[in-house]
Amino acid sequence: MASMKELVEFIVKSLVNDPSQVYVSEINGENLVILELRVGPEDMGRVIGKDGRTVNAIRTLVKVLAAKQGKRVTLELL
Repeated sequence: MASMKELVEFIVKSLVNDPSQVYVSEINGENLVILELRVGPEDMGRVIGKDGRTVNAIRTLVKVLAAKQGKRVTLELL
């Protein structure tokens, strides 16, 4: 099964113009996982989407995967 970090990387690299600037770091707690996402400044708008719809859709997918693993997850866009 793919990790949450790999899922976010795959989705975001598919969206942006410069996939080499996509970085996802994972901070693990007991039941909480924090994913920090960094993209190039020119791709920030693509990842956020109109009214934040794109990034919220990614958050929803990751939360579903986390729930299946019995964890909570937060996706932060830096």
